[in-house]
Amino acid sequence: MAYQSTNPYNGKVLQTFEQISDAQLEEKLQTASSCFDAWRGTSFAERSAVLARAAAILRERPQEFAELITLEMGKLIQQSLGEVALSAAILDYYAEHAEQFLAPEKLTTPRGEAMVESSPIGVLFGVEPWNYPYYQIARFAAPNLMAGNVVVVKHASSVPQCAQAWEKLMSEAGAPAGAYTNLFISKEQVAKVIDDPRIRAVALTGSEAAGAIVAARSGQNLKKTTMELGGSDAFIVLEDADLDKAVKHAISGRMGNSGQACTASKRFIVVESMADSFLEKFQAALEGFKPGDPMDKQTTLAPLSSAEALDNLVEQVEGAVTGGAKVLMGGGRIDGQAGAFMQPTVLTDIDKGNPAYHQEFFGPVALFFRVLDENAAVALANDSPFGLGGSVFTQDIERGKRLARRIDTGMVFINSAASSSPELPFGGVKNSGYGRELSGAGIQEFVNKKLIKVS
Repeated sequence: MAYQSTNPYNGKVLQTFEQISDAQLEEKLQTASSCFDAWRGTSFAERSAVLARAAAILRERPQEFAELITLEMGKLIQQSLGEVALSAAILDYYAEHAEQFLAPEKLTTPRGEAMVESSPIGVLFGVEPWNYPYYQIARFAAPNLMAGNVVVVKHASSVPQCAQAWEKLMSEAGAPAGAYTNLFISKEQVAKVIDDPRIRAVALTGSEAAGAIVAARSGQNLKKTTMELGGSDAFIVLEDADLDKAVKHAISGRMGNSGQACTASKRFIVVESMADSFLEKFQAALEGFKPGDPMDKQTTLAPLSSAEALDNLVEQVEGAVTGGAKVLMGGGRIDGQAGAFMQPTVLTDIDKGNPAYHQEFFGPVALFFRVLDENAAVALANDSPFGLGGSVFTQDIERGKRLARRIDTGMVFINSAASSSPELPFGGVKNSGYGRELSGAGIQEFVNKKLIKVS
């Protein structure tokens, strides 16, 4: 199947890209392998110059890169511009800090001298999703290129123009052929890439199902993986929370990127004494969203990424209602509106037997729960197959920290919705995956921590 760029606002097919042949794939892998032999010998300063130039290009031409995101997956143009800026910041962050992160570590030993040095391991394969077409690549490529690895990337089939734009960006910034390679390949070819002995490790951001398949294949080949998978983040509001602040972050946490984020706030867990007030303000704010062209800065509700994504989300809501949930607002497509638009939706009365209780809703659908106290809130937050992020709202910061330590996730944000920045580690536990990206942790995943001992 070809890679197809389709505008979800109007359904117009923009461009089609054919998959490469096996012979072309072999050529690209060999180029990457040959590049690694040279790239691993470059200095941090040489690698840093490439990443810093790529960041500068993104800042010089943000509109050009942002418009491709909005055209291909429907993100509001202002949010697309924000993604371009964040991607540039990640490139700059690793250009500046990689040498420090990978500095040799001297060990205390009773005899002689010992140290641990970090060295690159080879060609890395990344499988990346459509919802943040540049940011996801930056998280993977920036630290690993600075570590001396080279990367080949299979991007989502719905954002081929973004995939191609990033490859051109790296080339324009001075990366040699093979340092960063985009692959328009099939699922069958993905398996071949994982099996190829020149590939030393695999990173995936995507669904649980995709993660299980890729991790299993990689495991058969004894290759290390990192997996950043789904999430159903809890958003806990305690009785002493600043209500207006909580609602503001609940809206941004649920509606950013039209709710299509693994770290989006999805399960709103509010103590009984605050529940009615929170729900009233939350619903009023959701009712103010207006659908329209995501290229128009006045639009506040963007379409979902595709007609298929909308169909799947509507089907999920219908399944939740069949299971006993109530639709407080929304619940379906927006009538009379062209494009893949979903009404902002709030579901309540979701019991444990409802399929929605353990599902991830990838779109503007909020699940609302009332609880008696903080212990019940933590228990409900942890009663999920996912463990990516979460939020706790309280004016008692020490209380918030105590609750955060009890929540089984890779990240917890106190008095804010989940956010991302270069210096903060990103990743989860349970079915949300394993491994970390960003921060100093992100550059340590795919390096050889080599012991050198002198007696």
